[in-house]
Amino acid sequence: MIAFALHGGAGAKQGRDYSVEIANMREIAEFARASLETGARAFDVVTEAVRQLEDSGLYVAGKGASPNMAGNYELDASLMNGADQTCGAVTALQGFANPVLVARAVMEHTPHVMLAGEGAALFAHEQGFDPIADEAEYFTRAGRFESNHPPGTLAHGTVGAVCLDRHGQLAAATSTAGVFGKLAGRVGDTPLIGAGTWADGQTAISCTGQGEYFIRVNASAQLAFRHKGGQGLAEAADATLQQIVDMGGEGGLIAINAQGEVIAPFRSQGMKRAWFSGDGDIQSEAF
Repeated sequence: MIAFALHGGAGAKQGRDYSVEIANMREIAEFARASLETGARAFDVVTEAVRQLEDSGLYVAGKGASPNMAGNYELDASLMNGADQTCGAVTALQGFANPVLVARAVMEHTPHVMLAGEGAALFAHEQGFDPIADEAEYFTRAGRFESNHPPGTLAHGTVGAVCLDRHGQLAAATSTAGVFGKLAGRVGDTPLIGAGTWADGQTAISCTGQGEYFIRVNASAQLAFRHKGGQGLAEAADATLQQIVDMGGEGGLIAINAQGEVIAPFRSQGMKRAWFSGDGDIQSEAF
C-alpha cells in the first residue's frame, strides 16, 4: 500500500479561480506516486513534495512569502520521519529559499531539533545552501487576495505533505511564510513538532490554519494520540479541529495512517489539497 496527501494551505476563497494551483498540486501528487511506486521512502517524498510547493511561488510558503511588519521575510518549516520519530525544524529563517531542506539538514547534521533566526541562517550558510540574491525580486507574495488576509483576521498560509511508502513507513513535512502582517519573530505551529507536524508508526499529519490555535491544542500530536488510542482517523481529526473552531480559530489538516487511509478535513472557506490512496485516482481540489 502507498498513499500520499499534500496541502497548499487553508484560506482558499470562494469565487476565486484556483486552476493553476490545482494543476500544480496534481503534478506534485503524480511525482509522489511515481516515486513511491519505484520504492522511494516516505521521508524523501514529503521533503521533495514540500520543496516543490515552496519553489512554485503559488502558496504562502517558500517563494510565495510576504514580508512581516518589519519588512523581512521569515520562513518556517519542520519535518518528521515516522520510522524513528527523528525530526528537524527551522523558524524565522531569513535569506534562504527552502526552509524544508534546511530543517532536514538540522535533523541530519546536528544533535538538535530546531534552529531559529540568525542561528538558522548561519547554519544554512555553513551547510552550503545558496542565499537568495534579491528578495524583492524572488518572493511572489502569494495569497494576498484569499479569505485569510488581513485586516480583521489572524491570517495564515502553509504547505505540507504526508506519505505512506511501500515499506510501511510514514512521514510528514510542513512549511510556511507565516501569517500576513505578522510581528517580527512570530512563531506559529508549522515549525513546532506536535503542533503543526507529526509522524510516528501509525499516523502522519500536517496542519494549516491560524497557528496560535493549533499550538494551544497541540493539534497534530493530539490527533495522532487520539488515533493510537482507538479513535478513527476522521473522528480524531474532527475532534481536534472542533476545539480550534470553539476557540474562534480556523484551518485544516491532512492526515494518513499505516493502513493507507487519507483524510483532508478543513474548517475554513476552502483548503487547497491533493491526495491518493493505493491505485485510486489522484484528487486535487481547493474547496
